[in-house]
Amino acid sequence: MIRVVIADDEQLIRAGLRLILEAAPDIAVVGEAADGTEARAAAERLRPDVVLLDVRMPGLDGLAAAPAIVAAGPKVVMLTTFDLDEYVHEALRAGAVGFLLKDTPPRELAAAVRTVAAGNAMLAPTVTRRLISSFAERGPARREAARQRLARLTDREAAIVREVARGDGNAEVARRVGASEATVKTHVSRALAKLGVANRVQLAILVHDADLLG
Repeated sequence: MIRVVIADDEQLIRAGLRLILEAAPDIAVVGEAADGTEARAAAERLRPDVVLLDVRMPGLDGLAAAPAIVAAGPKVVMLTTFDLDEYVHEALRAGAVGFLLKDTPPRELAAAVRTVAAGNAMLAPTVTRRLISSFAERGPARREAARQRLARLTDREAAIVREVARGDGNAEVARRVGASEATVKTHVSRALAKLGVANRVQLAILVHDADLLG
């Protein structure tokens, strides 16, 4: 079972998300939280696989709570209304693996939780790519620093990393670069280790900071 904690200050939102997720046979909602402080405590106490974390909550909000929750072990996915939440990029830097819109269709919500629990980032939706692209800080110093870090990669690793940063999954990346999925996974793992980043989202942010996608 995939263990999930839902953190949102609106009770109706929490109830709706719980109803959707618990309809899936492989997902169990093990806790709820109404603010960031409760979410952090639930993550430490319940050790869920995934925390769905609202960006905007009273007191300690999702952005402030994200680093501690990530440090406790769960995968963090931000819940957002997108149009208002320009600071989601900050949460991605803190280690969140993606985000979901609150009006995500039920089937896609359950699939997203499974994807994250399996260790994959939520980069496929076009809105995720738009957020990363729009809010990356691309000043000259940051761009040069990112390019110097990426220079540690081999040409093959760099090519695969650029495709990952476009938001494609392993299968699509493999098709684009003419390699097997296993080869792509190996190169991505090596790139993560060389660059000292925790996941594919942070990897994508680094590529966007370097402004290498055109």
